[in-house]
Amino acid sequence: MSERKAALHAWLTEVLGTESLELTPASSDASFRRYWRVWRDGETWIAMDAPPEFEDCGRYADLARRFHAIGVNTPEIQAEARKQGFLLISDFGDRVYLGELNDQTADRLYGEALKTLEILQTRTPTEGLPHYDAPLLARELGLFRDWLLQGLLELSLDERDGERLARLESILIASALEQPCVCVHRDYHSRNLMLTENASPGVLDFQDAVVGPITYDLVSLLRDCYIAWPEPRVWDWALGYFQRATESGLLQAVEPEQFRRWFDLMGMQRHLKACGIFARLSLRDGKHGYLADIPRTLGYVRDVAGRYPELSAFGDWLGEPVARALESRLASHV
Repeated sequence: MSERKAALHAWLTEVLGTESLELTPASSDASFRRYWRVWRDGETWIAMDAPPEFEDCGRYADLARRFHAIGVNTPEIQAEARKQGFLLISDFGDRVYLGELNDQTADRLYGEALKTLEILQTRTPTEGLPHYDAPLLARELGLFRDWLLQGLLELSLDERDGERLARLESILIASALEQPCVCVHRDYHSRNLMLTENASPGVLDFQDAVVGPITYDLVSLLRDCYIAWPEPRVWDWALGYFQRATESGLLQAVEPEQFRRWFDLMGMQRHLKACGIFARLSLRDGKHGYLADIPRTLGYVRDVAGRYPELSAFGDWLGEPVARALESRLASHV
């Protein structure tokens, strides 16, 4: 038993009042956190192991309570040891949205997820949440350059490439900052939503919440890095949300065309960041499974770039030489 797991087991023994516990891996995670399902006499919980030198489990606990108080189905915090980096939380089970979505269920499941998103955006007290400002947006876009282009693909970027990326960053950041600001979950997609018997969906992985652009979580959900839908269907869902946001007052005097541009360009920012993160997970952490999601994610970027004249040159560049280098690199991991 590892040192961390032994310490977690000792803490759980104290919290639950018995040594008759069984710990089984509950899920994988793209961070330093690990999750264990805790079994005791037929009851189950989830134990989070968040090494305090890398993660802040206290923020997770605080935000879980904040979101739960406004009607979002987040895990209930049963016990916590913040200095050790341990939490014991309620168990939502194993029915992740990603495994439940299909042509027949998508409208219903996305409808429920969009209702929850509206609650997050309209009811969440945002005091103390950091802002999704220009420096943070720029740092995230830098992940694409540093980890995917130069790291994973080992591309040598010349002055022209640098100027191309700088122009893109300027366009995407300006679009993000002109949007109305709301609470942003920041990772609202099919791997962090659970199908639950009551108050579905259960919402996970919200510890990085910020105040930022209204379209961020919407495009995270509808142009998911892990599952793709026909674009007309995606826009139909997005337009439905636009109409609800207008009725609720989240959007005022915003035309559908403007909202579409925000949605598209916000998706580009997120997907470029995600591609960089997937590359970093492989290179730094040895988690190579996310590499298979890069072509889909980069495909979203190329599709959007093709819709806007000021982005078309960047889209062409992604097609060649980036796509060729990516295809060659991924072939080595098959």
